[in-house]
Amino acid sequence: MPLPVIDTRPLFRPLCRDIVGVVGSLAADDWMRPTAAGAWRVRDVVAHLIDTALRRLSFHRDRMRPPGRPPATDAELIALINQLNAAWVGAADRLSARVLADLYAHASGELCAFVETLELHDAALFPVSWAGEAQSAQWLDVGREFTEVWHHGAQIRDAVGAGPFADAAWLHAVLEIAMHALPHAYRAVPTRRGASVGVEITGAAGGAWTVVPRAGGGWDVEPGRRPAPTTAVTLSDDDAWRLLFNALSIDDATARVRIEGDAALAVPLLQTRSVIV
Repeated sequence: MPLPVIDTRPLFRPLCRDIVGVVGSLAADDWMRPTAAGAWRVRDVVAHLIDTALRRLSFHRDRMRPPGRPPATDAELIALINQLNAAWVGAADRLSARVLADLYAHASGELCAFVETLELHDAALFPVSWAGEAQSAQWLDVGREFTEVWHHGAQIRDAVGAGPFADAAWLHAVLEIAMHALPHAYRAVPTRRGASVGVEITGAAGGAWTVVPRAGGGWDVEPGRRPAPTTAVTLSDDDAWRLLFNALSIDDATARVRIEGDAALAVPLLQTRSVIV
């Protein structure tokens, strides 16, 4: 049974309003606090959120052609995205906190309005590369955008001690979208008849999924947990998003995640990232 279509369109506006509220309440010192996003401070994460919203509006809503030639390989895509991110964050150093807050309030509102017009089953403008897809349905690309906004918003809340988002349904949607990374993460693992990896995420935003062999080779992921999986992996919803969005090292993940059965079959899951890194 394939994973269901997840409609994140109605979740964008309340999520963005929440982030706008937090950003608007930041004290001067808060803007300079370190975050889980590598070397980025809170102000850099806010700047990045502005950048990704404006890029989506420019390239998707307004059909502006991205500059330069399209990347031909995953390595070129990663290099391009890293260059775009660094250029914008560097330029944003000359903007005040108030300007950044105002820009995000405007850009996020425009992004929400655009997302709400999209048809779920159209072809996506951009494929979801971390899912290993050369062509994606629009609902998955929209979901990918939602996970981008959510996890950067969570990084800001973490950094300033604002606590987790109040609505667990947002994180549940993030995790459901992120599960689409699992078949790609297992692509190099030989399939075995009857083998399966059960994934249970505990907490209010949690759920259960199973990685199973695909007919003809490779792996699929399906909702729910099959009985007696070859490998059973259990982790909390808070650890799950940090792992999947590159904010939890493999060593920390190994210490926090419970693995039963064939531990080797859990390794690709611990290496899964539903974000371009």
